[in-house]
Parts: sequence; structure tokens; C-alpha cells
Amino acid sequence: MIDKKEIEAFVEEGLTGSDCFVVDVQVKPDNVIVVEIDNEEGVDIDRCVALHRFLESKLDRDVEDYELEVGSAGITSPFKVLGQYKKNIGKEVELLTKNGMKLSGILKSADSEKFVVTITKKVKSETSKRKVEVEEDLAFGYDEVKYTKYLIRFK
Repeated sequence: MIDKKEIEAFVEEGLTGSDCFVVDVQVKPDNVIVVEIDNEEGVDIDRCVALHRFLESKLDRDVEDYELEVGSAGITSPFKVLGQYKKNIGKEVELLTKNGMKLSGILKSADSEKFVVTITKKVKSETSKRKVEVEEDLAFGYDEVKYTKYLIRFK
């Protein structure tokens, strides 16, 4: 069985000097290796091919056979690492909390402890009969949410 830690180290080495970061590395049964990377502007096919070739140069099929997939994190995939949160600051996201509350709002900030989403909600106004929109910042620990992902809207 191929060692996941060894693959992670090779991926980090292969990304050295680039603006990309590792999103996920999986070693599935039958030695299927799946590597997801991302960066601020999005990852192009040339970057994936270059990393694929680098990883192949580090692995030996004569010692152990494997299947290798290198790709970018999908636009609709849930965020897995802090880099994805930071990349999407200022953009609209959707999140599902562990207690089942689904929210959407603008990702305001993210650090190693928590992230903040600005939501817009309608509240009853004391001065008029109509409800008014009010913005509220909600902070979440990463362990409080099932997923957070970029929200795509077609208008």
C-alpha cells in the first residue's frame, strides 16, 4: 500500500515555488491516488499536468502499481482547507451547520479558528409596517459546520 504521508510530502515538494496549495490527498484501495490542488485564480490544466509528471517521477510502478489523478478542487465542492476560505473572502457562500441550519451570505473573514459570514435578514421595523433588511455577521468554528461552499447564482 502506498503511504499517504509520503504522497503528501511529494505534493508539497512539487508545489514549492508555485502559488498553489494542497486541498486534499487521498490514497484509495487498489492504490488509487487522488490529489486536489487550488490557488487564488484557479488551477489550469498545465499546472495539473506538471504536478502529475512530478509525482510520477517520484513513484516507481515496478515497486508498486498505482493510478494517479491530479485535479483542481471543484467550484461546487465543499471547502476543505483554510486556503479555500481565504480565496473566497468577499464572495457569496452557502453553509450547513451541524444543527441543520442552512445559510447563505458573504464570506467576510477566515482564520485558523473560525470564519465570519455576513447574512442579510428581514426584521420587523419599529418605524414602518414593512420589514427591513439588516446585515448581521455570524461567526462559526470549522467544527460547527457540515460544509461551506461557493454559491453559484444565475440571474
